[in-house]
Amino acid sequence: MAFKSKIKWVALFVLTLSLGSLTVHLSLTKFSSMSLVQYSAKEALSHDFPYIGSPVGRNKRLWGAVRSLESLQPYANPRNLYPVPGKTSNGFIYAKIFGGFEKIRSSICDLVTISRLLNATLVIPEIQESTRSKGISYKFKSFSYLYDEEQFIASLKNDVNIIKSLPEHFKSARRRSEFPTFKPKSSASPNYYVKEILPSLKKAKVVGLIIMDGGCLQPILPPILSEFQRLRCRVAFHTLQFRPEIQILGLRMVERLRAWGQPFLAYHPGLVRDTLAYHGCAELFQDVHTELIQYRREQMIKQGIVNDELSVESHIRRENGSCPLMPEEVGLLLRAMGYPSNTIIYVAGFQTFGGQRLLIPLRAMFANVVDRTSLCSKTELSDLVGPETPLPPDVFKMPNPKSEEQLKEEWNRAGPRPRPLPPPPDRPVYQHEKEGWYAWITENDKEPNPSPMDLRMQAHRLLWDALDYIVSVEADAFFPGFHSDGSRWPDFSGLVIGQRLYERASSRTYRPDRKKITELFNIIRDDMYHPKRNWILSAREHLNRSLSEEGLIRQSLLSKPTSFLSHPIPECSCRISSVEITKPIKGKDGRILFGGEPECPKWMQSARAEKARTDETEPAEDENDEPEQLEPDVISSLTSLIDHDEEWDPND
Repeated sequence: MAFKSKIKWVALFVLTLSLGSLTVHLSLTKFSSMSLVQYSAKEALSHDFPYIGSPVGRNKRLWGAVRSLESLQPYANPRNLYPVPGKTSNGFIYAKIFGGFEKIRSSICDLVTISRLLNATLVIPEIQESTRSKGISYKFKSFSYLYDEEQFIASLKNDVNIIKSLPEHFKSARRRSEFPTFKPKSSASPNYYVKEILPSLKKAKVVGLIIMDGGCLQPILPPILSEFQRLRCRVAFHTLQFRPEIQILGLRMVERLRAWGQPFLAYHPGLVRDTLAYHGCAELFQDVHTELIQYRREQMIKQGIVNDELSVESHIRRENGSCPLMPEEVGLLLRAMGYPSNTIIYVAGFQTFGGQRLLIPLRAMFANVVDRTSLCSKTELSDLVGPETPLPPDVFKMPNPKSEEQLKEEWNRAGPRPRPLPPPPDRPVYQHEKEGWYAWITENDKEPNPSPMDLRMQAHRLLWDALDYIVSVEADAFFPGFHSDGSRWPDFSGLVIGQRLYERASSRTYRPDRKKITELFNIIRDDMYHPKRNWILSAREHLNRSLSEEGLIRQSLLSKPTSFLSHPIPECSCRISSVEITKPIKGKDGRILFGGEPECPKWMQSARAEKARTDETEPAEDENDEPEQLEPDVISSLTSLIDHDEEWDPND
C-alpha cells in the first residue's frame, strides 16, 4: 500500500509540473506575439540569405555608369510652337483597353497622342483587366486601380483636355450604342485617324476606341510629328504615375534592397505563355507546359495572329534568337561578367511560365535571389489590393464514379480483345495532379473559361507588375531575359529599358543579342559550368558592347518599330556639349538610329557641371576585385575567331 501511495504522489507531482510548464509557454507565446507587428525586410531575409553582409564598395566594371552615354540627358519638353488646347474640341473619345500591364501603358500613351492629333477631349480610359466585374475592391475604378487619376489629368492640362466621364446627356446614348466604335491596329497611321475617325468624331461628337494590340498608333512617326513623340515620352515617363500606395510600397522595396549596403541587379525572365507560343518555343520545356504552349499557339493560328505552322523546330527558333534566354544561361552570363555569388538579384515578373524549378540553377549560382514576396509581408500586399468581396475558393472535386452503363459502353467501344478480360480499373486520381490552372490539359481539349478567382488574380497581376516595374527602373543594373522579340506587342523588359534609357542613359542596362548568345552557348553546351578563359572574354565583350552605342543601335532597329517607348531617343533626349561630338548614325530608311540629339539647354548643362564637381569630391569606388583584362585587339580577334571559324575549340 505504501508503494502504491508513493507512485500516486510522483504521478501527481509530474502532472503539476506539466501543467505549470504549459502555462508558462502559453504566456510567453501570448506576450511575444504582441510585438510581431512591424515588418523588417533586413531582419527577415538575413536568416534566409546569410551571405548579405556589411557594406561593400562598388566595382565600376560591374556597376559603374557607361561613360560613352553620360552626355545623353532626358529632355521631352516641347521645342517648337506648341499651343495649349482650347476649351472647345471636336468631340469626346472614350476607350476600352484590353491586355496586361505592358499593353495598357503603351495604349494610354497612344490615346493621349491621338486626342491631341484630333483636338479631342479624352475620357479617362477603361482598363478591362481591372473593372468591377473582375472582382476588384470597391475603392477603385478601373483606371485608378493602377494609376493616379488626378495626377494624370493635371499634368496634361497643357497638352490634352481630359475628363473623368462623359457628360450625362451622352451616357444614355452610349448605352444604346448610338456612337461609332473603331478597333484600330497598333500600326495605324496618323492619316487613318485624320481621314477615317475625325469625320465621324465631328459628326457624332463622340467616338469609341477598342484597343487590343497594345497600342493604336504606329511607333515611328514622320519627323514633322516629332512633338507628338515627345508627348508620348511625357505621358509615359512623367504623367503615368502609379497610385500613391503602389508608389510608396515600390520605393520601400528599393530601400530594403539598398539597406544591405551593396548594389542590386534586376532580372526579368520574360517567360510568358503568349510570347512563347507566338515564337514556337514549346520544346524548351518538355513537360505539361509544352502542351499548354502548343494549345495557345493553335488558338493564335485560328485567330490569325500567327501565320505559321503549329509544330515548328524550337531549337531552330532558339538559334535564331526568337526564344528567351533561360535563367540558367543568364546566371552563367552574369558569372562570366564577374558578378560574385553574393550579388543581390531581384527577379521581376508576376509568374515565370514553367514554374520555380526553372530558377533553381540561378539560385544555385547566386544565393541572394529575391522577389516581391521576399521583400513584402502578406499584410503589405493585401493592403495594396484593398478590401474585396470574398469569393468561393476553387475547391478540388474528385471525378464522379462511372455508372455500370458507362462501363459497358466503354467495353463495347474497345473492340475485340485476344482474351475476354474486363477493362482495367482507372488509375487513382491524386489531388496534386488536378489542382492548378493547368490541370485541364490532362483531360480536356478545350481550355475552360477563367473562374472569378482567376479574373481577380489577373487584376492583381497589374499591381505586382507595377511593383516590379518600379524596382527594375531603379535597379543598379538590369538584365532582360526576353526583349525585342520581333512580335507586335510591347514587352515588360522593353518598357523598362526605354525608361532607364530616358532617365539615365548611362545606367547599366544590358541588351544582349540572343542569337549571338546562343552561338556562344552551343560552343560549350557539353560543359557549360566550366568554360575556358577565351569563352568568358568573348561573352564579356559581347555584354559590354550591348551596354554602349552598339547595343543602342541594335535596340533601335529591333524594338522601336514595335514600341516607341522602348527606345525614345533621339526625339526625347538632348546631349551635353563635350569635346567628342557623336555623328548621327542612320538606318537604311534614313531614320536616325543614334546621335543627332540637339544640345541641352544651358540650365541643364550648368546643373550637370555642378553634379560632376560633387562627384569628384566623393571617395573613389573599390575596384580591387576587377580581374585582369586583355587588350581590345586581342578580345576582338577572339570574337572574330568565334564568328568565322566553325571548328573553333573552346579548350584552345
